[in-house]
Amino acid sequence: MRREQKNNTLTFKVKEETELLPFLMKAMNGISRNRAKALLVNRLVLVDNIITTHALARLVPGQTVILDRSKQKMAFRSNDLGVVYEDPYLLVIDKRAGLLSMSNNTRQQTVQTVLNRYLEKGGGRNTSHLVHRLDRDTSGLMVYAKDVQTQQSLINSWQQLVTDRRYLALVKGEFQQTRGRIQSWLTEDKKFITHSSPVDNGGKYAVTHYNVLASSNGYSLVECELETGRKNQIRVHMADLGHPVVGDRKYGSDEDPMRRLGLHAYMLCFTHPVTGKHLRFETPVPYCFEKLLAGE
Repeated sequence: MRREQKNNTLTFKVKEETELLPFLMKAMNGISRNRAKALLVNRLVLVDNIITTHALARLVPGQTVILDRSKQKMAFRSNDLGVVYEDPYLLVIDKRAGLLSMSNNTRQQTVQTVLNRYLEKGGGRNTSHLVHRLDRDTSGLMVYAKDVQTQQSLINSWQQLVTDRRYLALVKGEFQQTRGRIQSWLTEDKKFITHSSPVDNGGKYAVTHYNVLASSNGYSLVECELETGRKNQIRVHMADLGHPVVGDRKYGSDEDPMRRLGLHAYMLCFTHPVTGKHLRFETPVPYCFEKLLAGE
């Protein structure tokens, strides 16, 4: 890799396909993993002039990585969410369980209010615009647009732009069949409870592919890939299989050991509506999931 230095800025040319974190460690003369992560967290790293904080971001030959220490980028600090990716058009965030995506109550803390404060402090004119939702009690990856035009582009073409979207579900019990596909038709009653039917009853067709990643201590960690994106789809389909999501009293769970829903949106891949670039994001298994599986 080629290294150029100007003032407090270091520029590196990518020569081979790799991921951002190991690239930084090598480019910076073997700095530690934690130091490289700190550069990302403090928003000092740009890939092709876009601030990038995702350690597993893919790099390809010809791209430019810049370490900019000429001025400290505004560090984003919040107990409610983390910014995984940001460019002039959109943000990808990782929200905690228990936080609403948005609300009509302006005094209520939501992902949108947190992001708007962040964008306001940055001195720009942008505000955050909701593209899709996650349930309050579900954690994980979400996309917010910085302007209405980008928001509408994402919303209108969401099904075409998203190439992969997966969740981690921590459920009760162990599976006999560790991989499968479940389909049903979903309807919602007046109490906002979603009901599942194995035959077409006029409801919304829903398909979930599942793969059991681990089983221990009476629980299973299941990767769920959505073929359709219906309200409460994973929660209802796991209950259909006889393995309700941990903490989901609405759909059959009789315990709440983590004091949160065992559902996390861990992978999101989509085509950028403006640049056309394919973006891929992945977050780790929540620590509380791992603790419950380990019996701690």
